[in-house]
Amino acid sequence: MSDLPRKAVTRTAKLAALPLGFAGRATWGLGKRIGGRSADIVGRELQQRTAEQLFRVLGELKGGAMKFGQALSVFESALPEEIAGPYRAALTKLQEAAPPMPTDTVHTVLADRLGEDWRELFTEFEDKPSAAASIGQVHRAVWHDGREVAVKVQYPGAGAALLSDLSQLGRFARLLGPLIPGMDIKPLISELRDRVSEELDYALEAEAQQAHADEFADDPDVMVPAVVHQGEQILVTEWMDGVPLSEVIANGTTEERDRAGQLLARFLFSGTARTGLLHADPHPGNFRLLTGDDPDGPAEKWRLGVLDFGTVDRLPDGLPTTIGTSLRMTLDGRAEAVYELLCEEGFVKESIELDPDAVLDYLLPIIEPAQADEFTFTRSWMRNQAARIADPRSPAYQLGRRLNLPPSYLLIHRVTLSTIGVLCQLGATVRLRDELEAWLPGFAPAEEPEPSVPGQSRTTEETSA
Repeated sequence: MSDLPRKAVTRTAKLAALPLGFAGRATWGLGKRIGGRSADIVGRELQQRTAEQLFRVLGELKGGAMKFGQALSVFESALPEEIAGPYRAALTKLQEAAPPMPTDTVHTVLADRLGEDWRELFTEFEDKPSAAASIGQVHRAVWHDGREVAVKVQYPGAGAALLSDLSQLGRFARLLGPLIPGMDIKPLISELRDRVSEELDYALEAEAQQAHADEFADDPDVMVPAVVHQGEQILVTEWMDGVPLSEVIANGTTEERDRAGQLLARFLFSGTARTGLLHADPHPGNFRLLTGDDPDGPAEKWRLGVLDFGTVDRLPDGLPTTIGTSLRMTLDGRAEAVYELLCEEGFVKESIELDPDAVLDYLLPIIEPAQADEFTFTRSWMRNQAARIADPRSPAYQLGRRLNLPPSYLLIHRVTLSTIGVLCQLGATVRLRDELEAWLPGFAPAEEPEPSVPGQSRTTEETSA
């Protein structure tokens, strides 16, 4: 029924080819070096070949393998430039496109889910997909009422494939680990597995997307397409044109990059505060920049279009106040108070004792963007942070290994790191502190008490007397 490789043995064989391919290319590279070619040239060729194979295998498999590739792509800012270069282009492809499933398969799924007369729901339907992602692909169409729509069709067998892929990738975590210095990939894969059932449920996705569409309906900065129709394995939403964020990353002007970065940061914090939901898949393929009626107009008039609400974290009270409070106290240098709060929230296990000042020194460089009125995110800053935490000889590495991430913060942590990674890809200058003070509970400085007016201040005893 589908070209999605669904048999476990087939998918496992393709994934197993990745580490075998790494080993084979290492042997090929050794032969080249013996033949007199320089290590640098051979190394670059090896990296390029590896990147090409990684994209080909993950893209063909779709499912969890491609989802993992998308997760990798937002962390490429942390890679050393000599490694990041060859991988960047290949991994970025995963954010926008993948090999499509056959047209006959698409029609079969539509007939199964919408009825044999499904074509009557549309006045136009493009068989060629406009985008392909990890568990489904999107087709452009015109709904029967004249609205342009995006029709998201889930790959048959996507659920089983997703679970199988992530289980297999867990076995290869050690081999894939060097792609993300300083991060243990196993928890990332485990966390992705935990979200599979929700992402496969288009009813939950429709609910989350419509909640955002309603909240941001008249917003000057953010736009979310409304839901038109939802069924099992089918989701129809209003179509949204715009400049893909990946294009701004690749070719945007300084003004365009800064505007995109500011809007991305604003949505990260305001979205949760306003909807009680955290959009938890912040890779560039899920964002568009809307230029309005004047494509050549100033970037400050752009809006951010947001797609794909398959993965969300439900936070009805917004982001935990602990995050904002600990950030503010860290900036104020209150080491003991920060340490006590982290202990209370489970970031420091009861069996572990740490130096509060060392914890403060560990955190300060990470939250540097929140210190200044505006901060320029760069790949070099990201790499320095990753290197500082990943170097076994550094105090930051030793301390980081002793800190704990409570399960309730896993998705928040991933989204924050991913968003920072995208900001570094943009090289955007962002007024992050403005967004934190406006939207992050506990971060804004406590208001100063109003000064008392002479002759009007009275004690309780005086009043009761």
